[in-house]
Amino acid sequence: MSPVTHVTDQTFKTEVLQPEIPVVVDFWAPWCGPCRMMSPVIEAAAESLAGKIKFVKVNTDENVEFAGRYGVMAIPTMVVFHKGEEKDRIVGTISKDQLEAQLRVHYEIPAGPGDEGSSCPR
Repeated sequence: MSPVTHVTDQTFKTEVLQPEIPVVVDFWAPWCGPCRMMSPVIEAAAESLAGKIKFVKVNTDENVEFAGRYGVMAIPTMVVFHKGEEKDRIVGTISKDQLEAQLRVHYEIPAGPGDEGSSCPR
């Protein structure tokens, strides 16, 4: 089973705007070559960031309401939402490493051993 959920205009609010964790929405279309190139990148990022960031796809040919509402003028466009608000936007193709690096600011990175307190000497 894919870690990426397909969302429609009818399920957008529930799947994208209400979750407590950040949600990356991939606005795409089946005829779009660059969108097809991004699909395995998004799938891989969704697997490695599972539980930290939710990934969904919106087919803009079949679901135009939210693409229009959020001003998606070109595809692929990935929009990051958190608690109902747009936080970031990526237009075009990028690598998995670039995608994960850009998304890193949208989730908390757990503190490593020894990072739990002040860095000042006692």
